[in-house]
Amino acid sequence: MTPTPTGPKFVTLPEIRRAAREKLPRDHWNFGDGAAETESSKRRNRRHIDRLAIQQNVLVDVRNIDLRTTLLGVPLSWPVAVAPMGGLILFNPEGDVEMARGSGKGDTLQWLSGATGWPVEDVAKAGKAPQMFQLYAHGDHGWMGELLARVEASGYKAVALTVDVQKYSRRERDVLNRFSPRKAMEVAPNPRGPLQDFQSGLTWKDVEWLMKTTKLPVGLKGIMTVSDARRAVDMGVRLIWVSNHGGRQLDQTQSTIEALPPIADAVAGRAEIMVDGGFNRGTDVIKALARGARVVACGRTMLWGLAADGADGVARVCEIMRDELQINMGLCGRTKLSELSPDLIFRAD
Repeated sequence: MTPTPTGPKFVTLPEIRRAAREKLPRDHWNFGDGAAETESSKRRNRRHIDRLAIQQNVLVDVRNIDLRTTLLGVPLSWPVAVAPMGGLILFNPEGDVEMARGSGKGDTLQWLSGATGWPVEDVAKAGKAPQMFQLYAHGDHGWMGELLARVEASGYKAVALTVDVQKYSRRERDVLNRFSPRKAMEVAPNPRGPLQDFQSGLTWKDVEWLMKTTKLPVGLKGIMTVSDARRAVDMGVRLIWVSNHGGRQLDQTQSTIEALPPIADAVAGRAEIMVDGGFNRGTDVIKALARGARVVACGRTMLWGLAADGADGVARVCEIMRDELQINMGLCGRTKLSELSPDLIFRAD
């Protein structure tokens, strides 16, 4: 973080969001903050998190709170990850590379987007924290196989195929502003894959192909139903990522915090579970973990840190969120992540 004579440059997460909005061009802000069509899915994500309350337990010794966990065997210092996001060049001139630096400074797992504007090797070299890779099917099996070989050689620890982008949604803020994010991203050094529409034809056979092709643990990002989760786990998928793409794909769909518990029950420990979708405070992380997630991915909140102050801004977001998580763990009487059970959370309205 960038210090000031009186302390850190930023002291709250809303302050960082405001700084990002003031700094960014309107079109770039709307691309990051916007969602599909009416943006109902995005609002529902947040509304359903907010309607859940945390049980307050007292007279517990909370002097030592342990936030450590693992994901797919990779040790993590806390259960939060930087979500994969494309178009980072619109928020910082060094985009994905700068996000990797910030993740390292914040000691936070980075999921690199398959729509990265920089080669996977460059991002890997910049990162000092664990890194995993989110795969988009922006090319055929031959193209994806070559990319996966580079991902493996660069030291990424897992790969998650995004499965909820069969069609690119209508993001009406961009449409209304006559703004083409993909055109704007072309200044980044890493070109997109050659077949953007290949993902429209993805089926479970492609998941089988992926599991046979890579040596890395495989996850699926975009799982929102019990039936899809069960089928994935039955195939040997090791990571179920509950996600509605931050409300940026299917409008009018379910919130991820509500989709999470039945999926966790159905998976029953046969795979690990991640979730994203509106989680931007320490208390949000508590709710997600209590409902069955192992790790929570945060997107826009990290994005605003990047826009506001580059790698230092990302690190400061991680620092504040980590502090919030630790404080609120203590205030609800829990000292270990394993103690965050479903009965800790209840609907308040």
